[in-house]
Amino acid sequence: MEDPATGNQPMTAREFTDSLIRIALIMFLVLLCFRVFSPFMSLMIWAVILAVTLYPVHQFLASRLGGKQGRAATFLVLSGLMLVGVPIVLLSASMAQYLAGTVEAYNAGTLNLRPPNEKVAEWPVIGEDVYNAWDAAYTNLPAFIAENRAGLETFMAKMLASAKATAGSVLGFLGSLIVAGIMMAYGKSGSEAVLRILNRVAGPVQGPAVHTLSTMTTRSVAVGVLGVALIQALLLGMGFIFAGVPAAGPLAVLTLFLGIMQLPALLVSLPAILWIWNSGDASTVMNIVWTVYLLVAGASDGFLKPILLGRGVDAPMPVILIGALGGMVSSGFIGLFTGAVILAVGYQIFMQWVDWQDEKAEAAAAAADPGPEAAEKATE
Repeated sequence: MEDPATGNQPMTAREFTDSLIRIALIMFLVLLCFRVFSPFMSLMIWAVILAVTLYPVHQFLASRLGGKQGRAATFLVLSGLMLVGVPIVLLSASMAQYLAGTVEAYNAGTLNLRPPNEKVAEWPVIGEDVYNAWDAAYTNLPAFIAENRAGLETFMAKMLASAKATAGSVLGFLGSLIVAGIMMAYGKSGSEAVLRILNRVAGPVQGPAVHTLSTMTTRSVAVGVLGVALIQALLLGMGFIFAGVPAAGPLAVLTLFLGIMQLPALLVSLPAILWIWNSGDASTVMNIVWTVYLLVAGASDGFLKPILLGRGVDAPMPVILIGALGGMVSSGFIGLFTGAVILAVGYQIFMQWVDWQDEKAEAAAAAADPGPEAAEKATE
């Protein structure tokens, strides 16, 4: 029977069954494609994030190299591998050699520890406990190992698991950097392909807006989260060094990780301030100076994030920050970027839906009340 409203014939049972089978086959194909691609999912997401973040730098290098996109990408990737990969390889080789020598000396019964330095006890928060444990191990190492065997085995297992995970993450990052270089070399065509996909999904009007929003959000998170954490770690690290705080380097690294996890750097700077007043050798005036400096540096993310996070993005800074935090909690470190992009796009879609309702209300009000100009034209 023909549908009078549309003029189309109703779907028969055979046609309906054929449609269901086709949909099922398409879903099965999508599932197979996802299973094939899933082992590379994390690497490809990181590659996209790095490519989007580094693309302005890549374009700057390309302009200096006569527009050679491939050369600029190769130079950028090799520079990244040299800056990140070479130190890690050297550090890993040195650590492996040291551990092998330590195990050999322990099996031969010739392992000796250095006596603890008295300054270790002056470290903030953990200094006294570390000094006592080190002194006990130095005095009688076999007895110390026998007494703390269970704890040492658990600690070593966690350290090995952490080292394995770290090594895997570093290798994955280096692989993502190489793939990102390939993406940047073909950045123009790749960007056009992504734009075509978004135009197909969101329409020719909203597709370019979603494309721009996703790109700018990724760069904003890279600058606003990682950049702020790095700036804060450098500020506090310099303060620790000049103020004479012990273990300034590890404390700066801890500050960097706290900043990435969006935890306040005051968790590090406040114990350092307590150490300065209790164990420092500086005068009262210098203690006040370092206290003010460390407090300001520890709270600097409060005014750096509003400046850097969300810059150039058509979404409020709290939306970007909440998306980054929620993404990190639900999906790990990579969620910093994916969460911010998803929430920013969702926010834009929701607000456009709200604006459409306002536009309809305004159009209805204008139709009901044409205004004095329309009334004059009607009179004429």
